[in-house]
Amino acid sequence: MKIAILLPYKEDYTPKYSGAVSIHVSNLIKFSKYKNSTTVFGNTKKRKYLSKNFFNIKINSNIFSSNNKKYLEKFIEINKNKTPDIIEIHNRPSYVKSISENLKSKLVLYFHNNPLTLLGSKSKSDRLYLLEKCDFIFFNSKWTKKQFFDDIKDINYLDKFDICYQSTKKTKVNLKNKKNIISFVGKLNTAKGYDIFGQTIIKILDEYPNWKSVVIGDEPRESHVFKHKNLKIHSFTENLYVLKLLKKTSIFVACSRWEEPFGRSSLEASSMACATIITDRGGLPETTKYPIIIKKLNVNSLYIQIKKLIETPKQRIKFQKLNYKSFYLTHQYVSNIIDKARLKISLSNKVAKFNINNNSKLKIIHVTNFNQRYFGRLQYNTGIRINNGLIRLGHNVISLSDRDLINISKSFKDPTGSKYLNNLISETIDNFKPDLLILGHADKVDNEMLLDSKERYKNLAISQWFLDPLSRKGPDYLKNKSRILDKIDAMDATFTTTNPNSLDFKIKKSYFMPNPCDKSLDNLKNFNHKPYMDVFYAISHGVHRGVLRSGKKDEREIFIARLKSKCKNISFDTYGMFGKQPIWGDNFLTELANSKMGLNLSRGKPIKYYSSDRLAQLMGNGLLTFIDKKTCYNDFFKNDEMIFYNDLDDLSEKIHKYKKDDKLRRKIAKNGNYKYHKYFNSTIVAKFIINKSIGINSKFYWNK
Repeated sequence: MKIAILLPYKEDYTPKYSGAVSIHVSNLIKFSKYKNSTTVFGNTKKRKYLSKNFFNIKINSNIFSSNNKKYLEKFIEINKNKTPDIIEIHNRPSYVKSISENLKSKLVLYFHNNPLTLLGSKSKSDRLYLLEKCDFIFFNSKWTKKQFFDDIKDINYLDKFDICYQSTKKTKVNLKNKKNIISFVGKLNTAKGYDIFGQTIIKILDEYPNWKSVVIGDEPRESHVFKHKNLKIHSFTENLYVLKLLKKTSIFVACSRWEEPFGRSSLEASSMACATIITDRGGLPETTKYPIIIKKLNVNSLYIQIKKLIETPKQRIKFQKLNYKSFYLTHQYVSNIIDKARLKISLSNKVAKFNINNNSKLKIIHVTNFNQRYFGRLQYNTGIRINNGLIRLGHNVISLSDRDLINISKSFKDPTGSKYLNNLISETIDNFKPDLLILGHADKVDNEMLLDSKERYKNLAISQWFLDPLSRKGPDYLKNKSRILDKIDAMDATFTTTNPNSLDFKIKKSYFMPNPCDKSLDNLKNFNHKPYMDVFYAISHGVHRGVLRSGKKDEREIFIARLKSKCKNISFDTYGMFGKQPIWGDNFLTELANSKMGLNLSRGKPIKYYSSDRLAQLMGNGLLTFIDKKTCYNDFFKNDEMIFYNDLDDLSEKIHKYKKDDKLRRKIAKNGNYKYHKYFNSTIVAKFIINKSIGINSKFYWNK
């Protein structure tokens, strides 16, 4: 991931003159996993930079034109040929428009000051524009965020912003080494309350001659002169010097009058175990968990607080310890927040650089029929298998059973229950903020609701899987074609158990998905046993009723009747035909365990790769499995793993052969079972669905 960080013009990126933004950026880069592909762009006349990856944008100053504009134009020109994946703009919302119009990078904007005071974010329309154009916005405090959303409801943008506090290194501090020092760091002006501090500190130092005060800062626009033999004033210097001072400081004061967006100095003071006195202005209270707050800023109130800390060492040490122990805003912590946002942005960009093998976990909503209303009779279905795979991968999964929800929510106002279902999914998206929504045969989910969700949440990926036959020469062709294309405009990927290239119509962004087996469901290992039946075959007539539909027959029953007539000495265990009821739930596995071999025969004429989920049940449980050669499964399995037949006669001959050679039957069944569980298991299939849905090139062998 190539990242370009753009500093404000005049933000000096040098050790001696760096401001809070430069210190923030340089520190966090060191701990980012993208540090080697990140470049910081800025402008300075100095030669020593805070980090090696700094690019100095040199411009020719001219009083007749804007240096700021030249600086921005030069940045765009530099990055036009090699566009970064992400451009991160610090504290200059006015830069967003030009960059978004000229570069195709994803944009991240950081606010270090009150947005209502910055050019490009003062008005409501400015800020709505930023929310539209930026892929992510960071605020340096809750207070800064509150200012930004002052007149905007943030509900529609919750996935586009976060708080990114400034950070510092947690250093080992020994309280015994603390000196009687009271420190002030910042601009020496009235906005920072330096006039109040100066008057107060002279009074304190007169009263307590064994205490000293050290001030670091300057302000050429204001003049506040305070002199005392125990008061030392230094101009701005390197941040390392400030940290060394704070390590020795006992009491730190940040008494701002203005609404300070955050307050880096008080953050650093707390991390260095200082008893920290602040005002309740802006984001200052967020810099430490145990501040001493002055609500009315005047000399007397500040004097009283400093005096208390001097005269009650136990109280002073208590605050020092609390600040030190509660400090958590380390560079590592804050850098991780930023890297997570970068990763999220890269997912939305569909850039194939996110590796699911790392520890990044997704939030997923999986909507399919989990058949909860059938009391466990249908608990071996593909939806449950895929769901198991998603969870095994470690992702956070919300599972919604669409048909169960519809069934229990029908009412006079909502006779189909679909309004309730779509509202539930929409509100779940609002609350859960998923990375991925997966649909499986969820026919009542509304396409408009999905498109609206994608519009509101730009990072949301949506995909669907479909198991039913799609061949023109198969059953329910027009109905199934209509079902799979119904929501295609909202789909980032579609997965079918038929090779999409073999269909007579096109499905955008479609991929073949094998029927997955699952180690928790398919674990019989029939090849290790000696079942008393030869061939198992079952048809799932009347799935929802659970019983045969009277007078119902299809071509499979005719095929099986002819096969049985050719295999007189073969014992067939058949269900859902010849007047024998279908079997479900645990009864299905009990009966399946009694057979050596299984026939995988689906409705309609064979088409490349199509099979019902029966194939996963047969192969997954270790039965020697027969399948029509025209399904092309010999692309995946060898003859010593699965048995391919050409026609009825060929099938009957091979059934006789493997009944006689039980040793070979068991060997082939074991090979096929091992390979199916290795490459067609629910975890791999779930991973493939995730990868393709969010735009990652997974090189699975079945991606033909």
